[in-house]
Amino acid sequence: MLRAERGISRRELAEALGVHYQTIGYLERGEYSPSLHLALRLAAHFEVAVEVIFSTAPFPRLGSNVESA
Repeated sequence: MLRAERGISRRELAEALGVHYQTIGYLERGEYSPSLHLALRLAAHFEVAVEVIFSTAPFPRLGSNVESA
């Protein structure tokens, strides 16, 4: 979401982080867990806490309705 919100392509983000563009796709689909170093670089790139991007609990799917009690 952060990448899309800022209009950054996978290739542009990959170049900024020094990784292959396919790595960004794997991360976005949850098919790859990054190293701590890469996770921190991603958070720094987007100027957010690492917990905003990564969590041990699954994030709700985009478009799902989350009901509050």
